[in-house]
Amino acid sequence: MKYDARSSESARQVIRVDLTLIAITAIEDPLREGVDQAVADCQRAGVSVRMCTGDNVLTARSIAYQCGIFTPGGVIMEGPTFRNLSDAEHTEIVPRLQVLARSSPEDKKILVEKLKFLGKIVCLTGDGTKDGPALKTANVEFPCVLLELRSYCQRCCLISVNITAVIINFVTAVASNSESSVLTAVQLHWINIIMDTFTALALATDPASREVLDRKPDRKTAPLFSTAMCLQILGQSTYQTFIILLFHFAGDIIFGYDKSAHTDLQIQQCHAELDTLVFNAFVFCQIFNSINARRIDNRKNVFVGIHRNLYFIIIITLIEVAAQITIVSASRGVSRSLLASVPKELDERIFRKLKLMRDSDVLPIESPKSQEDKE
Repeated sequence: MKYDARSSESARQVIRVDLTLIAITAIEDPLREGVDQAVADCQRAGVSVRMCTGDNVLTARSIAYQCGIFTPGGVIMEGPTFRNLSDAEHTEIVPRLQVLARSSPEDKKILVEKLKFLGKIVCLTGDGTKDGPALKTANVEFPCVLLELRSYCQRCCLISVNITAVIINFVTAVASNSESSVLTAVQLHWINIIMDTFTALALATDPASREVLDRKPDRKTAPLFSTAMCLQILGQSTYQTFIILLFHFAGDIIFGYDKSAHTDLQIQQCHAELDTLVFNAFVFCQIFNSINARRIDNRKNVFVGIHRNLYFIIIITLIEVAAQITIVSASRGVSRSLLASVPKELDERIFRKLKLMRDSDVLPIESPKSQEDKE
């Protein structure tokens, strides 16, 4: 039987006479899976979660209780009541306020302003344009809660490789008679591809660790580059620069190249092999440094949980390492002419067995015409 709920009380009393109750149906909007766990994770990390909703007090209380937002001792208040409080009352209520029901966008903005006045760092999520003023007032804003937000931090990878590359190119160019650096432009471009593209993708797909929730929050005035990060950048840059310059200037002594017992052509071949060693060492320094950058703390075991990220393993091993080995080992073709790399003796023997390289004692690095001109 249908009737107008706005009719008089006497009319409703007449309708309820001689009726039989068949059933009572209730409609519930259940919580999304994982919401209660997300709230618990925030509270574990020291983040106080507060709910502002347009629903009535009873609905807001039920949802907040299921989520774990409403706790004993907390305060639930309606927006109009909260809006009409004085500044002193706001200062007293806001620290204990957990649920704000029947709230308007203006109420959310007032709540954010009072929390910031109390020295809190406020992060606000909103699902519509009406939340714009409150979002602009907050310290951190998430304009849409329906999007999966992911962030990654490459930390010192790109900074370390840029500092090291600049120092190496400058020192080797100044020390060279021909004013040429040990790393060519194409080699540096390949290194940038590894770090800017592949390494960024590998670190971005690394799953977050729940240990982050136990970290103490940083102060509001904390610098973007922490002391640990600066030490990591300085240490990596110093170590990589030392190794590369050592190979470049003392490689012939370390690996036993006797220049007096070789012809000029063989000496040039030795220099080409040393340059290839420098290029190879520099690339693998960046690859290993990307593994170090997985840890956002100072713990020594950088391989914890690496098996859980298949993308990271594929990018590091099958793309970066395999591509670098292929480039260095290629005896002929575009890769060698562009990157100016020479394969090692073991690789040469393998390529000769596979009939992929000419069987010669010394790889030609000058054209026959240039040799005839010299004679």
